[in-house]
Amino acid sequence: MSGVSLAVAPTPPGSEPETVPATTKPHPQQQAAVGGLMGSLRVIELQLVAFIMVFSASGLVPLLDLAFPAFASLYLFLLSRFAFPSRGGSSSASQQIFHGSRMFRLYVIVGTIIGLFLPLSYVLGGFARGDEHAVRSATPHLFLLSCQILTENIIGGLSLFSPPVRALAPLLYTVRRIFVDIDWINDTWLLQTLPANAHYKDVAWCWFGRSLAAANLVYFSMNLFAFLIPRFLPRAFKRYFEESGEISAKIVEDKRSATINVTQRADKKKD
Repeated sequence: MSGVSLAVAPTPPGSEPETVPATTKPHPQQQAAVGGLMGSLRVIELQLVAFIMVFSASGLVPLLDLAFPAFASLYLFLLSRFAFPSRGGSSSASQQIFHGSRMFRLYVIVGTIIGLFLPLSYVLGGFARGDEHAVRSATPHLFLLSCQILTENIIGGLSLFSPPVRALAPLLYTVRRIFVDIDWINDTWLLQTLPANAHYKDVAWCWFGRSLAAANLVYFSMNLFAFLIPRFLPRAFKRYFEESGEISAKIVEDKRSATINVTQRADKKKD
């Protein structure tokens, strides 16, 4: 999905959740690892909030991109309230849409490096070099990705949001960010020019920005069309409707049991 949120969450695709015996107790080392993981997640969320505040106040993010997270959050909330309400009583394990696959974890780590860490280094390097063009071209992508990761982490930890809503969050942000990456490519490949006597480090910096913009467009386009739409979204809806069917079947069974009990009581009174 976004990269960091998947890298720190146990939800990669590739296999069904493993069945764990109810009598199995977690090892103290496992509990410590989970606690450290959640602590790292909290630190990441705080850092993302700081990034978002800095980007919002810097004036480097267009107004449309500043408004998009508010629109996406409101839309996801309305979906969770009216279109795909959460089924109460779901455990944290049942909320997981994917589980497994080391290859997917590697894929997520690569996406985290390409989408988050390298653009952040590019922006910071632009500040150090005084390259306002580089900073302005990459900041919208970094801002939207930070908002996406924060949104995924928040809704992923709340039972208020059903699997379809949690699947639509990265899809909405990825679609918007693809258009932002196209603008980034336009800025670095078409609008940025180098003088004939440019130094080697200036040429290398220019091509680093161009390669980074192209890599982000390729990666997140592949993520959208090869994973989110054909794999992640259908499985989220499947999980949601399976839970709906189980709940409906339980309601029917409860009503049937209640009817049988009433009938048996009436028969006893007649006797």
